[in-house]
Amino acid sequence: METLDEKRYMVEETAGYSPSIGRLLSMMHYVRITTLEAAEGLTSEELDYRIGGQGNSIGCLLYHMACVEEVYQIITFEDRAPTEKEFEKIGLGLELGEKAHQIICNRDLSFYIEQLSHARSRTMELFTRKHDSWLDEVSPFGPDHEANNYFRWFHVFEDEINHRGQIRLIRRHMERNRSR
Repeated sequence: METLDEKRYMVEETAGYSPSIGRLLSMMHYVRITTLEAAEGLTSEELDYRIGGQGNSIGCLLYHMACVEEVYQIITFEDRAPTEKEFEKIGLGLELGEKAHQIICNRDLSFYIEQLSHARSRTMELFTRKHDSWLDEVSPFGPDHEANNYFRWFHVFEDEINHRGQIRLIRRHMERNRSR
């Protein structure tokens, strides 16, 4: 029997989900595998590294990915904005910046993996309740646009892909600096 990792290059239906949702989830799964590979083996100190002491750390980016997934769970599955209490939990990770770096630091990789896994487990469970037609439902997206749920969930993993690229860049920079 093939494992999910062995099927990483297959965009296909996923058992337990409607066809298009299953394909979307297989894409999200591939992105997550490659994100975790990009961060694999990093120490707490390496997760907190910032190029020139500025910008985002790998740890902050990983935390951000989990928070983005959580906010899109609220926006799409519950069709509402986050409450003040929910925003207190995820707002720091969504906004990033210097304040986030000061608070989201000194954590082991397992902390970030747990955040990502928790968010993804909930996403997977919530998607079992939806059918493909839900992906086409349209609602406001920001002050001037509309988007369907398919785009919103594409945007979740598009954001992760973008930040995975940043993680790879930060990691290469860190490794080059070590060899000097």
